[in-house]
Formats: sequence, structure tokens, C-alpha cells
Amino acid sequence: MNTPPSPSPAAERTDGSSVQIGALVPLTRPGWIEAGRHLLAGLELAVGDVNDAGGIGGRPLELVVRDTAADPHRAAAVVDELARLGVAALVGEYHSVVARAAAARADALGLPFLCSSAVLDTLTEQPTEWVARLAPAQSHSWQIYAEFLLRAGHRRIAIAAESSVYWASGARILRAYLAPRGGTVTELDMRALTPTAMCDELASNRATALLLLVGHPQPAMSIVKSVRRDQRLTEIMIGAPAGQPEFAEWAKLLGDDSASIPFLRYLPERLSPLGAQVETALRERLAEAPSFVAFEGYDTVAVLTDVLRTHGTDQARTAESWSRVAVEGTRGKIRFSRTPGISVWQWAWAPIQVVDRDPIEPNRFRILHAG
Repeated sequence: MNTPPSPSPAAERTDGSSVQIGALVPLTRPGWIEAGRHLLAGLELAVGDVNDAGGIGGRPLELVVRDTAADPHRAAAVVDELARLGVAALVGEYHSVVARAAAARADALGLPFLCSSAVLDTLTEQPTEWVARLAPAQSHSWQIYAEFLLRAGHRRIAIAAESSVYWASGARILRAYLAPRGGTVTELDMRALTPTAMCDELASNRATALLLLVGHPQPAMSIVKSVRRDQRLTEIMIGAPAGQPEFAEWAKLLGDDSASIPFLRYLPERLSPLGAQVETALRERLAEAPSFVAFEGYDTVAVLTDVLRTHGTDQARTAESWSRVAVEGTRGKIRFSRTPGISVWQWAWAPIQVVDRDPIEPNRFRILHAG
């Protein structure tokens, strides 16, 4: 654990000033704007609820929001800026590669970071006390997805993949789980193939499932449309473990083609009374059904508020408190532990579902598998 060189500027104050927390959110392209909007909605709703309940020791909680735009270098610079401003902690981020850059910088500066939504296992190269995470690690959730594939009878898997640490990690997890169980994974490099050429490759290798390990909206949209219109591929299942179909934009842009594409989301089968209350408020705020990312945002502030109220706003005390968290969130009881292979404090685990959009009613989700 790195030690800050001097006392935190966010140490206890009694002057009635706000308790500031820095929020990292993708709000512009090439960031996934819709995910950022849902994450921010959850964060803001929770901050409002905290302040309605008296804030942090009578001081209002304030979000200092910064757009990461899915840029790791920008995220690292934002962490430096927020540290200079004296925020008590950092929250947020959706994109795994961006969260990794933010976590590394937060660790170096000695600034607590509660990561909301990014799943990449290795957020920091070395174990750290400064970073905790709510989203399940990719190695855990993607194994559940691989289990779903096998149970659905899919053993010849093709993946349409772009180049990134996140997609490469996902492909490794799938191979490691499927290979010992009789499955095969063939990678189709979307840097070299057009969607039409990819369909030709797919038709020749006899895969029964194609997984989208690519960006949204493109090339994911073009791939789905090409496969759906190719008569040779009518029996193939399209899957999206990273969760692209979760958001309303997916159904809006793809129409009927948006359905029957299984993906991961991190919600329980039934929400608790708190979760149901938050769902209603989020739906009002977003003017659409909230995604699991919005719930992750709300839970992030709920957890951090508990820490700040119990242990104060000193940054070092916050980092020392992750192991003592026991908060009833919107999706279950949240506790952090040290998990093998994970370098940060981890909620093990958020509820995990494999769901798809109903072909009869694309705005309705069907639960296909849970882990």
C-alpha cells in the first residue's frame, strides 16, 4: 500500500463545506455514452438520497464529475486533477482499460477509488489497499457465460474480436474454460475482416455460436445485421458476453435483430425493496428502464457513504475500511474480500445473469442462466 507524502486535504472539516468525491464517467465518444449516462444517473440519485438523509456528518455530499471519454491517459490526468482538488475518494468508470489506468494512478497517489462497473481482473499490477470494486471480475462472470454456452449445447464457438486488453482477456477466459470440457474457440480478427468476409469464415468452420468481442455501436451492429441476413447462418446463435444489448440504444438501432442475443448483466432475479424503490426513481430520471450499470452507480455511493459516515473522510482511513464494509445495496449485501488473482478489494460476488431480449417483445428480458 503506497503512503501519501502528506496529510490528506480531505481530512476532517467542521466548517460545513461539502464532502467531495470525484466521479469518473464516459460521457463523450469514443466512450460508451449510454453506459456513462446510466452510471451517472445512479451516482447522482444516491448522492441526492444521502443528502436528503443529512449528508456526511451534516455536510452535503458533492459529486465532482469528469468525463473520461474511454481514454486511459485522460483518466489518469483526471485522477491527478481530482487529487489536487482534495476529493475524499474516487468512484465510477465503466470501461475496464480506463479503470485500470485510473486505479494505477489512484494507488500511486494514495487516493481511495471505489470502481463501479469495470470487470478486468487486473486493475492494478500489484495488490493495493486503495482500490475496491463492485462489479464481478471478468474471470468469474465470463466463466458463467461459458458454462451457459455448454449447457445450451454450444461447443464450437467463434468469436469476432477486436484488439484490446479487455477482449483478449475475455477470449483467454473462454478458451480456458471451454477447452477442458470439449469446446473449441476460433477467433475471427475484425481488424482484417469485413462483416461479409467474417460471415464467409463463419459458414466454413461449422461454429454454432458467434460471440461479439467488439465495440458498440460499430462494428457490433454491422456484424449482427450481416449474420442475420446470411441464409447460411440461420441456425447460429449470436452472443455478447460484454453486455452490449443491455441498453435501449441496442434495440432502437437493431429492431427485431436485437433479440435472442444472450449477454451478461449483474442483477438478481428479484430486486430487494430498496432495489425496487431505486429502480422506480432511476426509471423516472432516465425516462427508460435502468440498466445494471445504473444500479452499480447507486450502490457505489451507498457503500462509500457508509464508509465516510463510519470512519470519517480521511483518505487513509477510507482505504483501511474496505474489509469492514457490510452494506445492504440494491442487489444484495455488499462486502469486500481478498480474492485469489484479484489485486483489489472485491465484492465476491454481485449477482450474475445471462439474459437476452425476447424476440416477441424486445424490450423484455428473459433470464436464461444465473450464477
